[in-house]
Amino acid sequence: MDVTTRFLAPDEYPKWATLVAESPDGSAYSLPAYLEALCSATGGRFQILVAERDAKIVGGIALYERSSRLGNFVSPRLLMYYNGFVLRPHASKYPGSQTAWQLQTLTALEQALSALKLAQQKIRSRSTLPDMRVFQAKGWSSVPSYSYVVDISNLEAAWDRVDKNLRRLINRGNEQGLVLTEDGDFDAFHRQHLQTHERKRAPLYLPHDAFRTFVARLREQGVGRLYHARLPDGQSIASQLVLLGPNPVTHTVCAAADAQFLSLGASAFLRWRVFEELSAEGYQGNDLTDAELNPVTHFKSQLGGDLALNLTVSRPTGLTWRAGEFANALPMRIKRRLLRVARAVRGKKQ
Repeated sequence: MDVTTRFLAPDEYPKWATLVAESPDGSAYSLPAYLEALCSATGGRFQILVAERDAKIVGGIALYERSSRLGNFVSPRLLMYYNGFVLRPHASKYPGSQTAWQLQTLTALEQALSALKLAQQKIRSRSTLPDMRVFQAKGWSSVPSYSYVVDISNLEAAWDRVDKNLRRLINRGNEQGLVLTEDGDFDAFHRQHLQTHERKRAPLYLPHDAFRTFVARLREQGVGRLYHARLPDGQSIASQLVLLGPNPVTHTVCAAADAQFLSLGASAFLRWRVFEELSAEGYQGNDLTDAELNPVTHFKSQLGGDLALNLTVSRPTGLTWRAGEFANALPMRIKRRLLRVARAVRGKKQ
C-alpha cells in the first residue's frame, strides 16, 4: 500500500504522542509537550511530519526549526540531543518484511524532507534506528556519534558494572548522610550549572529566566524532573535534569555539582540514586547524553553503561550556508592557531 506524507495539525498531536509511546525509537524529545516547552524558551518552532499507510501513522519526525541569517534550519542543539525519526514497528516475525516496511517509510519521509526549503537539515536518530541507507543513497551524509546508556532494569547487575571507585564514592555519600530529593529548586540547580560552566567551560544551556521557565514547564507536563543530592542540613550540592515520558529509556540532559563538595562523591551518589528511583518506577534505562572524548565522558563510562552508536544524517547544503559556517568558525581557528604558535615559541625558549 502506498505511503503518503503530511504535516499534522495541532489537534492531531495526541496521535503522534501515542506513536512516540509505542515506538522503540520514541523519547521525550519527540513529545509535543517537550517541544512546546523548548520552543517557548528558545524562540524556535516545531511541526510534525508523518508518513501514513491507509490513514494510519507509520512513522514520522518532529522537526524543531530555528532561524539564522543564513536561513531556516533543522539541527540538534543543547537540550535537543536527538531530533530523529520515530517508526511504528512491523508486526511480522520476518526480518525481510520488517526491513522493507522501514525502508518504505523512510523513503517517503526522505522525499518529503528533501522538498522542504531549509538551508540545513541535520537529523540525529537514536541507536534503535541504525539503518540510514535510504538517505545515503540520496546523497545525504551520515556521521556517527556516541552516547552511554545504562541498563537499570536489573539494579544488582547494574551495580556490578559500576566502577569500583565510583561505588566507593556512592557509599561515601551514604555515609555522609546525603539524601536524594526531586523538587523545583531551580536556583540551586542553576547556581551549580553556572559553577560548572566557569570551572570547566561547559556551555550554558539557556539564559537564566528562560531556563527557569523551561524546567518549570517540563515538571508541570510530567516530562522532566529536577533531582538533587542534599546534605543533611538540606543544602543541594549536586543536581541533574532528567527527561522521561512513556518510553522505557530516560535521558539525563544536564548535570552540575558544587565545587566545594566534590570530594564527598555527590555526583556519583546522585547518579546512582536516580537510577534506583527510575528503576523502581519501571524504567529500563538512562541515556547519559553524549560520549565525546573528555573527562566527563570518562565519568559516564564508569557508571557501567553501554556505548550506543547514533547516526546523524545531513542533507547537502548550499554554498551560502557553507561559507557562513566557515566564517563563523574562523575566529576559533585563528585562536587555536595562535595558541599552537605560542606554545611552540615557549618550547624553543626552554
